[in-house]
Amino acid sequence: MLSAKASRDSHGQDSSYFIGWQEYEKNPYHDVRNPTGIIQMGLAENQLSFDLIESWIARNPDAVGLKKNGASMFKELALFQDYHGLPAFKNALVKFMAEIRGNKVKFDPNKLVLTAGSTSANETLMFCLAERGDAFLLPTPYYPGFDRDLKWRTGVEIVPIHCSSSNDFQITMPELEKSYQEAQRLDLKVKGVFITNPSNPLGTTMTRDELNHLISFSMAKNIHIVSDEIYSGTAFDCPKFISIIEALMDRHLENTDIWSRIHIVYSLSKDLGLPGFRVGMIYSNNETVVSAATKMSSFGLISSQTQYLLSRMLSQSKFTSNYMEKNRKRLRKRKEMLVSGLQSAGIKCLKSNAGLFCWVDMRHLLSSQTFEAEEELWKNILYGVRLNIPPGSSCHCSEPGWFRICFANLSEGTLKAAMKRIKNFVGHNYQEMACDQRSTFYKWLSKILSNNHESDRY
Repeated sequence: MLSAKASRDSHGQDSSYFIGWQEYEKNPYHDVRNPTGIIQMGLAENQLSFDLIESWIARNPDAVGLKKNGASMFKELALFQDYHGLPAFKNALVKFMAEIRGNKVKFDPNKLVLTAGSTSANETLMFCLAERGDAFLLPTPYYPGFDRDLKWRTGVEIVPIHCSSSNDFQITMPELEKSYQEAQRLDLKVKGVFITNPSNPLGTTMTRDELNHLISFSMAKNIHIVSDEIYSGTAFDCPKFISIIEALMDRHLENTDIWSRIHIVYSLSKDLGLPGFRVGMIYSNNETVVSAATKMSSFGLISSQTQYLLSRMLSQSKFTSNYMEKNRKRLRKRKEMLVSGLQSAGIKCLKSNAGLFCWVDMRHLLSSQTFEAEEELWKNILYGVRLNIPPGSSCHCSEPGWFRICFANLSEGTLKAAMKRIKNFVGHNYQEMACDQRSTFYKWLSKILSNNHESDRY
C-alpha cells in the first residue's frame, strides 16, 4: 500500500555514522547528571561563539522584536512572501560571503537561491543538473550524509575519487581520470564533480593545484563543478581558503563555458553556528539553474522572520568582521587543544587549517589493517570508551583506521573528559597488545626450544 521510497530502507540510517548518533541519544553525557554517558564527538556544530551573537541580539532588540525604527514589521513579515526571498537579506548575505573571501570575489544577489539549509541546496542542485541514474564524482573521504542528500530522492549515483594519505588526501588528475573511467565502466553518465571546500571530514582547504586540476578536468569533460563551501568562514590557519570562483577568475575564465557550470552551496549553519535557523543557498552563473532552483525552493523556504533578523545582523560590517576574527581564533585554540590531547595519547592528526573537526589517524590501534578491525575499534570506542567518533569507512575512506573527531560542539571541560578517556583506552590497549606480543613470543620461543631439543636427540 506504500511507495517503494517509503517502504525501502535506502535512507542510509544503517551507516555507522548515524548509528553512533542513535547510541549517543540513548545515553548522552552530562558532567553532573550522567558523567559516564556517551560524549558526542560526531557533531560538526560551532558552539564556541554564541556569546557574540547573543550580545548583538541584546544590543538590537528591534531586530528580534521584528521592528524597524521602532515601528512593527510583524504584519508585513507574517504575510505571504514569494520564493525569491527578502532583497535585504540576499544583499546582506552576498556581502557577507564576499567578506569571508577577502572581497576578492563579488556575488550578485540575483544569482542567489535561498533554501532551507545546505542539505536542501545540494539536493536541489542534483535535481537541476542530473537525471536519475547519472553520476557525480566525489573525492573521498566525504561527509556520510551525502549518500542521503545527493542520492536518496534524486536517484543520482556517486562514484568515488579515491584519495590517499600518501599525499594528505589531495585530489590528483590520475585519480580524477580513474574515477571517470570507472563511471563509464558502470555505464553511468558523469554530470559533474562535487567537492567540499574546506573539506568535511579532513578539515583542510583545497590547494590551488587541486582547484586547477578540477577546473581543467571539468573543462575537458564538459561537466559541472558543485563546490560546497559551508565551512569557508572557519578557515583559521594558513593556507588560506580559495573559493572555486576565485580560482576561475585567476585563470580569466569568466567568459568561457565553464563559468556557467560552476555552482556554489553555502549556509550559515557552520560559520555562524545557526543550523536550527535552516539557512542555505545556491549561487550559480547559470540563469536556467537559478530559475529552476528558485521554483524548487518553494518546497523548503526560509521564514521571513529569520531572513529579517539575519539581514539586520549581516548588514552590520563591524559586527561580522569582529565575529569572524574572534570565531577563527577560538576555533584554532580549541583545535589545538584536541590535537595536544590526542598527541599525549600517542595519536596523530592530519594537519588541518579549517572546519570543526580533525581527521585522526588510529591505524596503529587496529588489530589488523582491515575495515573489519576498524569496525571493531569503532565499537570499542563507542560502547566501551563511550565516545561517538565516526570511523573513516562511514566517510568512504579507502584506508582503514582513520576517524573524524569534532571539537567545536564541546565545552573545554567535556573535551578534557573525552581526552582522559582516550588516553586511558590507548594505555590499556597497548598493555593488551604487549601481553599478546609477549604471549606470541613465548609460544615462538617454546617452539624453537622444543625443535632444538628434538634435534639434539638425533
